[in-house]
Amino acid sequence: MPGSVLPRDQLSPAPSSSPASPPGRLRRELSRPAAFAALALFFILFMAASSAPSPLYVVYQQQWHFSATTLTTVFAVYVLGMIAALLVLGALSDHLGRRPVLLAAIALEALSMILFLAADDITLLLGARLVQGIATGAAMTALGAALADLNPAHAPHRAGVVTGAAPTFGLGLGALGCGILVEYGPHPTRLVYALLLAGLVLAAAVLLALPETAQRRPGTARSLQPRLRVAPHLRADLLGLVPILVASWALGGLYLSLGPSVAVGLFGLSSHVVGGLVVTLLTVPASLTALALRSWPTGRTLTLGASLLLAGTAVALTGVLENSLVTAALGTVVAGIGFGGSALAGFGTLARMAAPSERGELLSVAFVISYLSFSVPAVIAGSAATHTGLHDTFVAYAATVAFLSALALLAQWLRAHRTPTRKVSPQA
Repeated sequence: MPGSVLPRDQLSPAPSSSPASPPGRLRRELSRPAAFAALALFFILFMAASSAPSPLYVVYQQQWHFSATTLTTVFAVYVLGMIAALLVLGALSDHLGRRPVLLAAIALEALSMILFLAADDITLLLGARLVQGIATGAAMTALGAALADLNPAHAPHRAGVVTGAAPTFGLGLGALGCGILVEYGPHPTRLVYALLLAGLVLAAAVLLALPETAQRRPGTARSLQPRLRVAPHLRADLLGLVPILVASWALGGLYLSLGPSVAVGLFGLSSHVVGGLVVTLLTVPASLTALALRSWPTGRTLTLGASLLLAGTAVALTGVLENSLVTAALGTVVAGIGFGGSALAGFGTLARMAAPSERGELLSVAFVISYLSFSVPAVIAGSAATHTGLHDTFVAYAATVAFLSALALLAQWLRAHRTPTRKVSPQA
């Protein structure tokens, strides 16, 4: 947290509270390290599926002749479903257990893949994205909480590192992989969804062998009441992260919704691989940065993340203004590094600062803040692009993100000078 770091003994993962399993069941379960690795892969799979449609938006737009406003609406419907799931289902795994919630999320994600495969107009596409958003929202908090539950005692920050790195890596992998399949594979609007559906079936089979890490507890029906709640002792630290969450995820929303369109409309790059690469240039550096900086103190990571987000956005903006593809690409990579530092310091800390019974709710609030920042500005940008054009829209959007990054730097500086800095142990 900015300027406030928990002592090492409070960062260690709580012992698993799951009830004892029968000996026969234990023989069929994966070990804790193998289960942890499987959950990390599930996280990547869900996020890869969520970004896979990004390179296809241009294809759909050409086939079905809809505007940039409609394009970003398709993007926003996904986030709407995700936020609804976070509000209603965010704490469900704290009551029912991680595995039942994850199985339901995989089933819903598989349904969305079937809808994508059948989509032949904008209506089905909207429906597929809505279902996918609900599935992803249900999965994300359960995955984050399960990773924290299985966190090894000798590396108390590892779950936070994975929670910070896996989403951005999955986003980049899905966009680039889809771009390659669209450019070189058969059935460009179908193949990627068929492959993801097969991956989800495999994930469901593996999930059945994972140990349950959360004990059932009463209050399931009450937990479904839509609410945003953070335990009082966690609120100040969460509030200190809000500026950087808004700045970084707003930039991510721009790249995932309009990034491929910018590559085509402003730089004349018609390759679908390039459309996927636009997203990858932002997200893969972000995931690598989260891994590289895992031993850094939170305050320093936040400062670096906000600084590079500001610098990278400014460089990318310069590239667009000067019509320089190299400059725009370089700025995107630098901004991606800032995005990764922000994700590590934000979600990495959140994943380990709460007790097991608080993790689902806390992550839900953080994801709601992030994905509102991810979607609302992107929809506004889509509407603006329809009326004023991509160039002016990108310039205004990038300038706004740069301003938010500067605010995040100011907030971090003020918080660091209000609270004495304490030493942070390595994160993995």
